[in-house]
Amino acid sequence: MKFPWQGMRHLAPALRAEQFGNLLIFAALIIVAAVLSDAFLTGSNLLNVLRQISITGILAVGMTFVIITAGIDLSVGSTVGLVTVVAATTQPLGTPSVVLIGIAVGATVGVVNGIGIAYGHIPPFIMTLATLYVVRGVAFLYSDGLPQYGITEGFLQLGGGATFGIPNPVIYFLGFLLLGGVLLRLTVFGRYVFAIGASEEAARLSGVNVELYKMLVYVLSGALAAVGGLIYTSQLGIGVALAGQGYELNAIAAVAVGGTSFFGGHGSILGTFFGAAIIGIGNNVLNLTRVDPMLQDLVKGLIILAAVLFNRRRA
Repeated sequence: MKFPWQGMRHLAPALRAEQFGNLLIFAALIIVAAVLSDAFLTGSNLLNVLRQISITGILAVGMTFVIITAGIDLSVGSTVGLVTVVAATTQPLGTPSVVLIGIAVGATVGVVNGIGIAYGHIPPFIMTLATLYVVRGVAFLYSDGLPQYGITEGFLQLGGGATFGIPNPVIYFLGFLLLGGVLLRLTVFGRYVFAIGASEEAARLSGVNVELYKMLVYVLSGALAAVGGLIYTSQLGIGVALAGQGYELNAIAAVAVGGTSFFGGHGSILGTFFGAAIIGIGNNVLNLTRVDPMLQDLVKGLIILAAVLFNRRRA
């Protein structure tokens, strides 16, 4: 029996061209940034760019899997908010326990999304839009709408510390990029994700448990959103229910700029890295050149649109 992904090798040249396009945009943006600001190419500033995109980038890794299956996850920002207040209130249990509880909370949100979408056949946009509000509401109820303090010094080092001079969030981001790339390209799970995105019916006829694997991509997305929430809490030293508001849009933008198809069936973690980096560099340059904050969203939107259109013209 021929599996659907065995006929996907013809996509390889297109993917290579797509990533070449991302590389061109990335390089051009770096050149422009270096010309506009002498401070851009300093080691501290480049590490700062990576640190600033680390949470969004980690969320975008999970979002890549979801979008490859032709889905969407609008609840990741709310999951960040819920995890921050849970993490802040469970500090007495110790950092390892807080991390495990936080990831379990995110994965649970993913299970709820996955069951509704895969087994309840609720459209991903509607299901995750509903959980966006439900999870944010739970975060407010759990915290009584109040900031949660009491973050321990050990937990603060999780996201605020550095290893060999490299900020810990940067290390986590690069690590999850590597793990995500391996999972997507070199495992059966990754092949099933591509197969489901290419054609659910063909994947089902080939023996793939479509419902199970669709649910698993939302569990992965929720768990990575929880990691983002844990990093957020340890960086700011506080848990607030409003944390992560709008992060889902930043993650989706990174995936879109990276060239992952919203129709499902193809995409890459490398592309997502380029997407997050392009947006991060754009934000950094706007700050370094002191562009009016009232114009920054407009310029950032134009950068995202230009990058997506450039990739589509090359496809």
